[in-house]
Amino acid sequence: MEGTNAAVTGKSSYTYEDLLSCAHGELFGPGNARLPLPPMLMMDRIATINDDGGAHGKGEAVAEFDIRPDLWFFACHFESDPVMPGCLGLDALWQLLGFYLGWTGAPGKGRALSTGEVKFTGQVLPDAKLVTYRLDLKRVINRKLVLGIADGSVACDGKIIFEAKDLRVGLFTSTEAF
Repeated sequence: MEGTNAAVTGKSSYTYEDLLSCAHGELFGPGNARLPLPPMLMMDRIATINDDGGAHGKGEAVAEFDIRPDLWFFACHFESDPVMPGCLGLDALWQLLGFYLGWTGAPGKGRALSTGEVKFTGQVLPDAKLVTYRLDLKRVINRKLVLGIADGSVACDGKIIFEAKDLRVGLFTSTEAF
């Protein structure tokens, strides 16, 4: 199975322009997985994505987000105490998991479904430089149900600042019953 998923787009890493192409529905085709557009797009590039790496040997994805003091959330969260909301880091992990499912060639629109345990041990402040999101795939189901389950971590300037267990994202060909 090694390398088979890269054939969907022929790539194992993605630039910001590639991510925007995904947000516009061009990367995986109409009706399939998309990323949100900025400012909700919480990554600048996907450094690596594969179907046989990670802690469980079932795939991994690593994305990066360049931090600048002028990012939109610092101005409003919180006044005179700016910090990146933890929910945006969690959303980034869901975004990356949905991208992974689209990258496998599975059809449908992505929706975050749940997560197990989330543990915060740090924060992202305006003077930070780089946030790194990492997913270790635990299971990918691609039948009538398309579901990805992964553990994820968020690191700020190389230090892990939170971890999430059992992130779940599904792809749906109809979101009416969702």
